[in-house]
Order: sequence, then structure tokens, then C-alpha cells
Amino acid sequence: MRRTRSAKTTLVGGVMTGGTHPIDFTAAPSQGRSLDVRWIHGSESAKHNTDPDIQVHAYDAHTLILRQNMAVHCEAPFLFLLFGNDRAVLLDTGATAAAEFFPLRRTVDDLVGRWLAAHPRDRYELLVLHTHAHGDHVAGDGQFAGRPDTVVVGADRATAWAYLGLGADLDRVTTLDLGGRVLECLASPGHHEAAVTFYDAFTGFLFTGDTVYPGRLYVQDWAAFRDTIDRLVRFTETRAVSHVLGCHIEMTTTPGVDYPIRTTYQPDEPPLQMSPRRLRDVRAAIDEVDGRTGRHPYADFVICWEP
Repeated sequence: MRRTRSAKTTLVGGVMTGGTHPIDFTAAPSQGRSLDVRWIHGSESAKHNTDPDIQVHAYDAHTLILRQNMAVHCEAPFLFLLFGNDRAVLLDTGATAAAEFFPLRRTVDDLVGRWLAAHPRDRYELLVLHTHAHGDHVAGDGQFAGRPDTVVVGADRATAWAYLGLGADLDRVTTLDLGGRVLECLASPGHHEAAVTFYDAFTGFLFTGDTVYPGRLYVQDWAAFRDTIDRLVRFTETRAVSHVLGCHIEMTTTPGVDYPIRTTYQPDEPPLQMSPRRLRDVRAAIDEVDGRTGRHPYADFVICWEP
């Protein structure tokens, strides 16, 4: 559907400040900051929706959280832009391909430009990765075709896992260095065979994609999903996790009640962020469901298992 209002973006939250020297991402981590954000959540009438196409929240000077407007696409996924000394990484590219309706490339270029103005570099790269390969997380990949100093890694399992050094040993944790800011990468199949979870020690964020989030947890492979949750629970026991961040919000603030599929107005959303306890709650639910097919609602999520 063509929208009549002009495309725009907003930057809210923290202020980008900085200097010209390399940033020490181990000296003063931003773990523990509040993430009390009022996310854009659509409108009762798409015609009168005045929210930006992309909401941008600066968690700190080097960590940005983006949300796609529901008026652009009902999935309204979250994306994440993390800056290191040598390169930035964009996790996922949203649910809409056309820049006319979803100006992701323009937004990212602007944000990278602002960061470089505060932290000048002779050369700076952008790496585009994905939490998994579903269409609402890869649609904007094409917007970055031809962008200088940019690597877009395919989201399919063979390509993504090979790039990150993941493989048959699902317990193996690999690292990705952005230039002093090191992400840990974990294979996380179950929702999707190519799923990857990323951990950022600087913020304490654990990026779980669609594996765990406040919404409908669609399971593709029951055994793999169970094993992934086990793996993530163990991982968080040895890491300082400030927030677990998925890529959607689909629940309401009423326990056990989610918004209907394709909803474009969600005024009563719970927070995006979860504690590591949510992983243990999902693991307990897996035991209760015990492989029974169907829809299984819990207070903060719904497990959906249809082989």
C-alpha cells in the first residue's frame, strides 16, 4: 500500500558524543542502563499514522535499536546497529524491501555518518548480519547492494554459519570483533535452521531474534528448539546479561494474551527487553508442552508447535 506522508526517521534516547581516539569497549561497559522506551506501535488508522517509518533509540553512544513502523509492515521487527572501532554491524534488515516505504539504507547511512562525525576514522566498514533467514528479517538486504565498504552476509545457514565460524558442534561459541567490541555468536536452530544468537559484553545484550521474544514462539524443529534454549540458559549462567532482546513484540500487557496476527495497532505492549529468567521460563514450558502440537499460551509468550 502506498503511503501519502513523506518518509522520515527520528533519533531518541542517548546522545552521540565522542572524540577521535580508539574507544575502549572494556573499560566502561554500558551494562545496566535502563531500557524504558515507548516504542511506536502503529495506529488505529494507517491513513492518520504520523509515526516515523523507523524509530531509532540510542541506548548509548555506540548502540542503537531500530523498530520498523507497523504502518509499513505489520511484523514491525526490531533491528540493531552496533558500532566498534573498525566497523559497525547491523543485525537484520527488516520486513520491507522498497526504500520508498522503508528507508533503511538512508537511515543507517545517516546514523553511521553521525557516529563518524563524533569518532572520525579514515575508513569504516558496515557488516550486515541476520538473526535468521525469515523474510521479515532480510527484506532490506538489497538496499545495501553497492554500498562502499559494506559486507552483506547471506542469511541462509551455510553462508551465515560459515562466515561466523559455526558448524556441526552446536555448543561452540565463536567471536566477531568489530574493533575492540567483541560479539559472541551461538548457533540457535529450532525456530529456523539458520538462527544465530549474538551476545555483546559491552551492553550485556543477548540478541535472540525470533527464538525468544514477547510473542508467539514458532517452533520449526522441536528437539533443536529445546536444545537451543538449554544452550542459551547455560550461556547466560556465565555471562553478565543485562537484557535479552528479541525482534518482535506480539503480547499484550494482559498475561497470556497476544495480539492477533497481522495486527497493525498495539497500544498495550509489554517491554521489548526480557531478563535471562525468561529463557528458563521458556525451558519450563517446553517440558510442560512435551511435544504436544498446537498453541500453548503462557503469561509472557505463546509456544506454537505445528510440525
